Amino acid sequence: MDATAIAEVRRFNRIVTQRVGALDDHFLSRDRPLGEARLLWEIGADGCDVRALRSRLGLDSGYLSRLLRALETSGLVVVEPGTHDKRVRTARLTAAGTAERAVLDERSDELAVSFLEPLDAGQREQLTGAMTTVARLLTAAAVRFAVTDPAAPEALYCLREYFAELDRRFSTGFDPRRGTVPDAGEFAPPGGVLIVASLWSEPIGCGGLLLHDGDAADIKRMWVDRSARGLGVGRRLLSELEAQASRSGRGVARLETNRGLAEAIALYRSAGYVEVEPFNDEPYADHWFAKRLRDER
Repeated sequence: MDATAIAEVRRFNRIVTQRVGALDDHFLSRDRPLGEARLLWEIGADGCDVRALRSRLGLDSGYLSRLLRALETSGLVVVEPGTHDKRVRTARLTAAGTAERAVLDERSDELAVSFLEPLDAGQREQLTGAMTTVARLLTAAAVRFAVTDPAAPEALYCLREYFAELDRRFSTGFDPRRGTVPDAGEFAPPGGVLIVASLWSEPIGCGGLLLHDGDAADIKRMWVDRSARGLGVGRRLLSELEAQASRSGRGVARLETNRGLAEAIALYRSAGYVEVEPFNDEPYADHWFAKRLRDER
């Protein structure tokens, strides 16, 4: 990794932590540090289960418990069993917590104004544009990819969402039982691989790979949640699947797609896939693509 880039990231981090008041035990001039204030905001008006808070904020369970206890002691939060599952603990704001969150929102707006007010209109546009870019890229960097059991809940969730989207977008609808891979179990090793992409521990995409006896591997079930599009997840997912195919000894990646998925077709072409003659009888396919892989074994 480039040393200059690392130094720039560290310099940026120092400026931001100082400017937002992360070093102050009385964040936004209140009687709590930034961690507790952020947790109040994240719990929100409807409450939030503790597991979701932990994954969303990237906190270990011990530290999160200490933050919640501090907020409970201050009378701002209650932690109670979930409504539908008593094993799931849910954090909710008290009336005092709701009032405190409103104050934090107001003070946060004032802090944002203090960033922007000294600048002219052009500088403000430049700063907010740069912040948007930084936020998008930092979010993209937080996406993780993992080989996953096709029967795991996160895998089944992604596949259900994939099927539902195709059903909405195809003029004929979509029934996975009619396709060439009706059963997700076909992506289980050794004959296949399923990769799930996640952001803040929540599944946001998937892609499957079928490993044939010959030189080809078939890429299937490529899907990215609408909320995560624009982060480059699809391209990275495609690269992960290609790398898996190469490590499994395959020299060619193949895939088919439907004419209604214009953005997917554009992605495949830009990634080096070329259109070929049909290599299967997938009823929903209009285009078939293949790509010679680099030897990554």
